[in-house]
Amino acid sequence: MNIGNRQFEKGHTYVMGILNVTPDSFSDGGKWNDIDNALYHTEQMIKEGAAVIDIGGESSRPGYTMITDSEEIQRVVPVIEAVHSRFDIPISVDTYKSAVAKAAIQSGANLVNDIWGLRYDHCMAEVVAASGCACCLMHNKTMPDYENFVEDMIRETLECIQNARNVGIAQDKIIIDPGVGFGKTNEMNLSVLKHLEEFCSLGYPVLLGCSRKSVIGNTLHLPVDERLEGTLVTTVAAVMSGCRFVRVHDVQANVRTIQMTEAIWGAE
Repeated sequence: MNIGNRQFEKGHTYVMGILNVTPDSFSDGGKWNDIDNALYHTEQMIKEGAAVIDIGGESSRPGYTMITDSEEIQRVVPVIEAVHSRFDIPISVDTYKSAVAKAAIQSGANLVNDIWGLRYDHCMAEVVAASGCACCLMHNKTMPDYENFVEDMIRETLECIQNARNVGIAQDKIIIDPGVGFGKTNEMNLSVLKHLEEFCSLGYPVLLGCSRKSVIGNTLHLPVDERLEGTLVTTVAAVMSGCRFVRVHDVQANVRTIQMTEAIWGAE
């Protein structure tokens, strides 16, 4: 598939580097809020091997405070414009609000990364379709209410895909994300990681976002700043299962992990 002017081939896992321009993100809130720091961090991630930069202006951590569309636009648009003018790299905007997505696309974003799979804002799907941009549809629920977890998650993901296709979003513009940490218990999050191959078998590029998340903290009983090794294990699982992207904070370590895993996995 293409995102912006770059093609992302099957058979390789790419790194999406996280750039949070928020004061309250669970891991790095406030570190990259001003333009100079955001550009510095973007440059570092590109040097370390990031293939996409994902820019978010509202935290989605548990218990986050929702902000207005205008405040989110004020946070992300100047950063997107600066990154777009300075670097030749595809830009993702992490938002579930159509007004923010529209402003971000006009400012240079090439991908809309929606944690609600285009289902929160009824205008979002039309905005994405009209733009011709790629989108990432994440599985999410308000409560972890399932009859058969894996089967239900896959069925609900297929419903999101069908909704996107119904409004004219091209098949080759859709990425899917199983939504680790969203609408799932800790045991369910581990089950997602165990069943990644089933998710990848749906025929769409899969993005896995586990970087520093609570499933790692709960499993290893570690604070957020000590979850790198656990994150790298999830990246190995992503590569071995066929995921096309991993969304991470620590770019260099994850790029190296991918390179080593692919070398082993591709050996005779």
